[in-house]
Amino acid sequence: MQITDKRTLTRWIIIIASFALVLFIVWNTYYLFQIFKKEEHAKMQLWANATEAIGSPTEDKALLTLLDITESNTTIPIILTNSEGKIKKARNVDEHIIRNDTVIDHEAAYKLLEELKASDNKLTVVEGEVMYGYYGNSTLLNVLKYYPLALGLIILLFGAVVYNFYRATKAGAQNRLWAGMAKETAHQIGTPLSSLLGWIEIMRADDVDATTVAEVEKDVMRLQTIADRFSKIGSEPILEKLDVVSETERSFQYLKSRASRQVAFTFSAPNHAIPVMLNPELHSWTIENLVKNAIDAMKGKGTLDVHIEERERYVRIKVTDSGKGIPKTQFRKVFEPGFTTKRRGWGLGLSLTKRIVVEYHKGRIKVAQSEIGKGTTMQINLDKA
Repeated sequence: MQITDKRTLTRWIIIIASFALVLFIVWNTYYLFQIFKKEEHAKMQLWANATEAIGSPTEDKALLTLLDITESNTTIPIILTNSEGKIKKARNVDEHIIRNDTVIDHEAAYKLLEELKASDNKLTVVEGEVMYGYYGNSTLLNVLKYYPLALGLIILLFGAVVYNFYRATKAGAQNRLWAGMAKETAHQIGTPLSSLLGWIEIMRADDVDATTVAEVEKDVMRLQTIADRFSKIGSEPILEKLDVVSETERSFQYLKSRASRQVAFTFSAPNHAIPVMLNPELHSWTIENLVKNAIDAMKGKGTLDVHIEERERYVRIKVTDSGKGIPKTQFRKVFEPGFTTKRRGWGLGLSLTKRIVVEYHKGRIKVAQSEIGKGTTMQINLDKA
């Protein structure tokens, strides 16, 4: 799966989660309204009974009203105890703890009683004997206290959707712009290249020194390779099963022959071929970008090592320099488009390199390690074919 596909999937997950949360809150709101409706009906009935009790001062009627208030409670957890603290009645308590005023789980029941006592919510009920009632928050209050959190999550989720959409749109526009510029560059280079190839044939016909002609031809072919690279940006490249060791070494040797003599190059790799699905032009571009960045970091003087390691399922390519190093806070930023530490840099080299490795070759690239003033190691992992 490409990075763009992963980002699209992430956006859809966030959107679906947001709508699911909204639907849950709407359903919960409806449920709460139903509870309110029942509670209001019960309260009105109690009010009517209390009014009737005031008008009829009989002891039995007053007692009936107190019991009505206790028994008609359908949401508030309450436990009634005698003067000795023994549980006599309970309402709105888990049936696995107390069922039909019978204690099922003594340890859990008295633990709950202590929690209710700690809330300082207490009343006295007279039903033949004095009983003390301890109660806690109703189910309604327990649900309502999570509403601010739920609303906050909604705001965060929709904020994430908007931000993600903005970044995706911006990145898409940048990618289209760079792809268009790359293809146009390849097109513009094509015309003078054709002319240069013609001049090479004229040089051969005029018996110009063969070594000179061969070197000029190498550079012209190099320009042709660069044009091919740019033409492949923005389109799906064709991958071939190639030896990553020989392909990497070929690019390494080309750059070594044209770099400063003050840079000490070393190349190490297994002595056998390691097949990897590669596009040779784009892989060469990757190695070139990493090596050139390393040379720039050393200001044209130091040691540069390219090392290939073979693992069970993948191959690892390391490019190590003795340059100025990268702060840990910039390990990820160096791959962002436009980020550069050079005065005249565009900040496109490593971002294009990452795109080639991750999107086109389905590999991984990172700053393996770096220390200020001592150097940096860039690491690429590619799956074996």
